[in-house]
Amino acid sequence: MQEKELQLEVMRTLEQNMDEFISSYLTPIEKIWQPSDFLPDSSGENFKEEIEELQTFAREMPYDLFVTLIGDCITEEALPTYESWLMGLEGVNQENKTGWTQWVRAWTAEENRHGDLLGKYLYLCGRVNMREMEITTHHLINDGFDIGTSSDPFKNFVYTSFQETATNISHRRVGTLAKQSGNKKLAQMCGVIAADEARHAKAYKDFSARIFEMDASGMMLAFEDMMRRKIVMPAHLLRESGQKAGELWEHFSDAAQRAMVYTGQDYINILKDLLEEWKIEGMKNLNDKAERARDYLMKLPDRLQRISDRIPAPQLPYSFKWVKN
Repeated sequence: MQEKELQLEVMRTLEQNMDEFISSYLTPIEKIWQPSDFLPDSSGENFKEEIEELQTFAREMPYDLFVTLIGDCITEEALPTYESWLMGLEGVNQENKTGWTQWVRAWTAEENRHGDLLGKYLYLCGRVNMREMEITTHHLINDGFDIGTSSDPFKNFVYTSFQETATNISHRRVGTLAKQSGNKKLAQMCGVIAADEARHAKAYKDFSARIFEMDASGMMLAFEDMMRRKIVMPAHLLRESGQKAGELWEHFSDAAQRAMVYTGQDYINILKDLLEEWKIEGMKNLNDKAERARDYLMKLPDRLQRISDRIPAPQLPYSFKWVKN
C-alpha cells in the first residue's frame, strides 16, 4: 500500500472513534465556560468598580509579561487560519458534517472563546492601543502561515501535539505570574484557557499515539521531519503596522523569554515529554529509515540542550506599538 493510501486508511480508522474523541476531549457547549462568565457585567451595579480594578492591575503588569499576554491573544484571534488549514488535511472531507470535519469545527468552536475573552479583557484594561493590535491580527490572518506540514495528517498531528502543549504552558505561566501580583481575575481567565489547551493537547497526542500503533514507521518519519524543520509557532509571521511579515516575531519571542513565560528550555522539555508519551525509545516494527529517525529523535534533546545552554538570555528591549505609552 502506498504512503498516501495508508495515511487515508489510518484516518478512516481513527474516524470511527470520533464520538469517543469528542466526548473525551471536548466539552458540551451548554456546559463549558463562556467569556462573559469572567468579564465585568456591563449591566451590573459594580461594573465601574470592576473596570477600575481591572485597569489598575493591568497598569501594574510588567511590560514583557503584558506584551506576551497581547501576543497570546493575537495568536488565538488568528483562528480562521488554523481551522482552514486543518480542513485541508488528507482524510478530512469538508462536505461531511461528521468525523474529522465535526472534530475540526468543534475544536475551533472551543478555541474561539479564548481570543474573545482575552480580546475583551485587553479592550477594557485601557493599556492597549487597540487599533495597532487589531492591525497585527488583521495582518496575521491575511498572511496565513506555513508550518511545514502541507496536508499530511501525521505531520499535522505531531505539530498540534507540540503546539497545544506550548500554548498551555504560555497561558498557564501568564496566569501564574498575574496571580503572584494579586491579579486573580486575569489569573482565572488564563487558567481556564490553559485547561482547554491541555485537553486539546491530550487529544492530539492520543491521535498520534494511535497512529504509531497502526503505522509506526510512517509516523516516526513524520515526527523526525517536523523536528528537523523545527516547530514554528503559529504566529511566526507576526508584524506591526508598517512592517514585513515575520519582522516582529523575534521581539515577541524575546519578551516571552524575558518574562519566563515560554523559553527555549520549554521547547526541549516538550520534546522530551513527547518522546516519553509515545514511547519512542522502545518502539518496534520500524523499517530501517524509521529506525534511523528514532535514533535521531532520541539524541535530539541533548543536542538542543547543548545549544540552548550557550545562548544568552535576550536582554534588548523593544517598544511595541500595541502598548499605550
